Amino acid sequence: MPSKKELRVAIIGYNFMGKAHSNAWLQAARFFNLPVRPVLQVACGRNENALRAFADNWGWNHIETDWRKAIVRNDVDVVDISTPQYLHHDIAIAAARAGKHLFCEKPMALTVAEAEAMLREAEEARVVHFLNHNYRRTPAVRLAKQLIDEGRIGRIFHWRGAYQQDWIVDPNFPLTWQLRKEFAGSGPHNDPNSHSVDLAHYLVGDIKSVSCLTANFIKERPLPTDGATAFNAAGSSAPARGAVTVEDASLMMVEFARGAVGSFEATRFAPGRKNRNTFEIYGNEGALVFDLERMNELQFHSRQDPEHSQGFRAILATEPGHPYIKHWWPPGHIIGYEHAFTHGVVDFVAAVANGTTLAPNFRDGVKCVRVLESALKAAASGKKELL
Repeated sequence: MPSKKELRVAIIGYNFMGKAHSNAWLQAARFFNLPVRPVLQVACGRNENALRAFADNWGWNHIETDWRKAIVRNDVDVVDISTPQYLHHDIAIAAARAGKHLFCEKPMALTVAEAEAMLREAEEARVVHFLNHNYRRTPAVRLAKQLIDEGRIGRIFHWRGAYQQDWIVDPNFPLTWQLRKEFAGSGPHNDPNSHSVDLAHYLVGDIKSVSCLTANFIKERPLPTDGATAFNAAGSSAPARGAVTVEDASLMMVEFARGAVGSFEATRFAPGRKNRNTFEIYGNEGALVFDLERMNELQFHSRQDPEHSQGFRAILATEPGHPYIKHWWPPGHIIGYEHAFTHGVVDFVAAVANGTTLAPNFRDGVKCVRVLESALKAAASGKKELL
């Protein structure tokens, strides 16, 4: 267990999420008054040279190339899982059994069975477990939750969510791990779409049924090698290619337990959309719209406004009264993508120090994976799946 003043972290993984998480662990204590101070104790990865450069750059005290050794160290209190999702299950279970608190990147796991096992082990170990759906902690999304809870948009009728990217439109983009089912589980349906499902759970409530359509636009891609070639039947050389085993896009329709209906679009084939995460929520008293490309703004419409001045208005969520903002900059000075990761660390540290829980946790993650897995079953069968 941590000392009264320090919370020592081991991070597993050092690429995109490793950098985002490292920055969050560093910034949290610089801007927020934390009950304990995070310590960047050990960084873990397979390539020792790259790992050393990562650790030196971000200030990790030690490195380790075997995650099994990293998680059982006596000088580690928290295991931060920043790896691709196919590794989450084994690392989380081993870390929980070692008595370490768990800070895990999304999507939680490849299957419901894996997610349930992770939850079971974490609860049996009585450790804090956190799933980093970071968009819950943008001030504009927190403001949306507040307005919903206050009844400002009334009874919710509709959710419309979309997560759109364009990074694999080029047919010559290589067959990376994200395009292989054994490593990714699914394509955008499981990865960015897990963010949308988590936000829908947070803002609208549980989902009770799901229907789904998936599409695969490019069925083969070049293998990600340094110029390796394969020979076709005629004997001429060509870049080695492999099958894409995940979907390229999904369209999902759901029924919520409280009576609302919703739609979800997830795609990596939307040119011009680099990382667009958007939702619209419509109720009998008003509506809310959020777009990550304008992440400091929340669009709000109230039917209680005078008829002659009704319409959507943009709220810039940078006032001290907006969640988390008083710890950053003066009003009107916007924050960015990385700040939501810091907010997650702040809340996680408080939960560990106070012996409490926080959301989204592994229980929330199981619900999210169940929706996504059920949707793929519905896409395969052509029938609605009940949860």
